[in-house]
Amino acid sequence: MDVILLQILNGLDKGSAYALIALGLTLIFGTLGVVNFAHGALFMIGAFCAVTLSRLINLSYVTLDPVKTDFLGNPAKIKTPYVEAWFGPETGAWLIDWSVPLAILFAIPVMIAVGFIMERGLIKHFYKRPHADQILVTFGLAIVLQEVIKYFYGANPIPTPAPELFRGSFDFGVLIGFDPNAIIYPYWRLVYFAFSALVIGAVFAFLRFTTFGMVVRAGMADRETVGLLGIDIDKRFTIMFGIAAAVAGLAGVMYAPINSPNYHMGMDFLVLSFVVVVVGGMGSLPGAVLAGFLLGVLESFASMNWIKDIIPGIDQVIIYLVAIIILLTRPRGLMGKKGVMED
Repeated sequence: MDVILLQILNGLDKGSAYALIALGLTLIFGTLGVVNFAHGALFMIGAFCAVTLSRLINLSYVTLDPVKTDFLGNPAKIKTPYVEAWFGPETGAWLIDWSVPLAILFAIPVMIAVGFIMERGLIKHFYKRPHADQILVTFGLAIVLQEVIKYFYGANPIPTPAPELFRGSFDFGVLIGFDPNAIIYPYWRLVYFAFSALVIGAVFAFLRFTTFGMVVRAGMADRETVGLLGIDIDKRFTIMFGIAAAVAGLAGVMYAPINSPNYHMGMDFLVLSFVVVVVGGMGSLPGAVLAGFLLGVLESFASMNWIKDIIPGIDQVIIYLVAIIILLTRPRGLMGKKGVMED
């Protein structure tokens, strides 16, 4: 039982990232009808927002200590972060330690701006073009963004640690009545799952309980009728593109301590996220979230050693096998609307 619970936790951890990225993808497809292959790059940019803020907060100036000397007898050089000089040692150290959570505040305006620029500058010209054209142009944009990140940050992964408070592991087994050390799980992965649930809940609440969200949902169902009522639905859809970009960016920010940011991490998640969207149902927000967590759990169980001994490589293809089965038996996906992808 403890092994099963551990794999479920691992699956929910992976599923959180899949669900957040797929949620943004589905928002864009459901509102604008655009297949955005650059969405994984938005996840990557979010992760590098965390890297950037961490570097900015750690900027230091050098002073010479006449009391201490190096091995040559010269005064020792001491680096002091500017935030410690400006706000005091304790506050400065706190800001440095909590740079990843603080990057959320930095990433939200950055990602919304990136989303607006991407939609207004490029994607709006492809609304009425075939999906193949949309895929090609957004995939090309993803490659360009990937290379820009590689140019400025290098090709190697950049460690971005979580706050010291969350660097340890939690004895989850004791909490639910198992023996000590039966289920040890990193604190930050639990934080990531809770954060993902909070963001997903906020997006659904925004769409369901606000006037803006209700108009957007109506536009997703019948764009022409909403437009005839005198509502500028295109403007609202552009705002939703920015929100979708922010969701992907926040997923990347909080994922940075789990997987050190690198220039190709967006591509690593992109294909899997599209599979999640297709399995859940194109345009279905609940389907994207359900499929994200479901496929994350299946991938986690498929990575168990005894299963890989029976079926070598199953952990690498399990998601695609499930997608094939779903598409053959239910082309519209688990929660897709009838008629979608069934022609």
